[in-house]
Amino acid sequence: MNAPIPEYELETARPLAAPRSPLKKLLWALGAIVLVVLLVLGLRYRASTTAAPGGRFGGAGGPLTVGVAKVTVGDIPITVNALGTVTPLATVTVHPQINGPLVKIAFTEGQIVNAGDLLALIDPRPFQAALDQAQGQLKHDQALLANARIDLQRYKTLLAQESVSDQTYATQGSLVEQDEATVAYDQAAVETARLNLSYTRITSPVSGRVGLRQVDLGNLLQAISSTVVIVTQMQPMSVLFTVPEDNVNDVLEHLHRGEKLTVEAYDRSLTNKIATGTLTNSDNEIDTTTGTLKLRALFDNSKLELFPNQFVNAHLILETLHDQTVVSGAGVQTGAQGSYVYVVNADSTVSMRSVVTGPTAGDLISITKGLTAGQTVVIDGADQLRDGAKVVVPQGGAVAGANGGAARPHRDGSGGAYSGQHRQRSSGSSSGSDSGATQGGSGRPGAAPSGGNPAP
Repeated sequence: MNAPIPEYELETARPLAAPRSPLKKLLWALGAIVLVVLLVLGLRYRASTTAAPGGRFGGAGGPLTVGVAKVTVGDIPITVNALGTVTPLATVTVHPQINGPLVKIAFTEGQIVNAGDLLALIDPRPFQAALDQAQGQLKHDQALLANARIDLQRYKTLLAQESVSDQTYATQGSLVEQDEATVAYDQAAVETARLNLSYTRITSPVSGRVGLRQVDLGNLLQAISSTVVIVTQMQPMSVLFTVPEDNVNDVLEHLHRGEKLTVEAYDRSLTNKIATGTLTNSDNEIDTTTGTLKLRALFDNSKLELFPNQFVNAHLILETLHDQTVVSGAGVQTGAQGSYVYVVNADSTVSMRSVVTGPTAGDLISITKGLTAGQTVVIDGADQLRDGAKVVVPQGGAVAGANGGAARPHRDGSGGAYSGQHRQRSSGSSSGSDSGATQGGSGRPGAAPSGGNPAP
């Protein structure tokens, strides 16, 4: 019988376990990470499916809360948008035309004056004295002329009686002509003195607003070189703006037919309409450096809302399309197959509908094919929808897509571009907030819903 082997010998007799390889350790670590990720995704999915339905982004199978708008019929103006500058029809720098000390200023800075109103007065006394002297000399020479004519008539009688020679008579006739020339010279001197006297009254050449005065009382004014004030005509006021040469034919076609095209002036931020005027004329050549044509629009400026050299955004309305099917541009989405909208059905489901868009005006876009007036489309939350999805429309959620009247140009300068089969007519000369062109084809691009394209 063999004796039992001691325990310490059994430990030393056991074979050593092979060490774990690095590959196995890496596989175990990756497996643990994948398990954690799957656990997190499962918890998030369970939380989303157990959330209360009907929220802004409702759970699977739950209706989504969306904003909607009605498809209506309205007018769409076709506009050309451009940057413009308020330019007065007349800006006059008032200079004196004679030398003399300034004795009176008859205007207040910023005052509205009429043509012919007194602005300043130069000391008139030297010029009045010169006029009196010229008039005195004229009277003296007129008397000499009258006496010479009497003598000429007397010599004529004596010559007929052969009492004087022909030479004496001819000499007297020449004297009369000399006196007549002297009187004519004196009359011109009188007119010159009277004109210089009138120049002592410096008057406004045009009606308008006076600026800051450039002289003070007592200043010795020099003819032409001194400046009294600048007068700027305020009514009517013009706006100069440029349009790309691609739009020249469209604009000139209306001008040649004698049409009065409306021009609207907006402020720099395109939020407020300042005034409405009429296109009057255009320049006679295209600027080759910019490829644009300069146009002038006139505004009555009855409330002095336009100020000289002010920057404005000009919207030239070429024509207005009436009775167009219009909808809010927020409802038009863009997908792989073109533009589409989600139409809300009577059973609170939505149907994806392909549409053909036309010109845009502000927040509205015309639909030439695919929609009819009275339908309801989704304008908020469309990026979460799919064809046939259930939706919830809040109370009072159906807002009018158009007011039935004329749609106004977009405040960001994007209104008035043809899209689809139309030619783009928006101005390319823009900067900053004025983009000058709309998004072609869709009005307002939207994100296509995941998992599907618009139905044909």
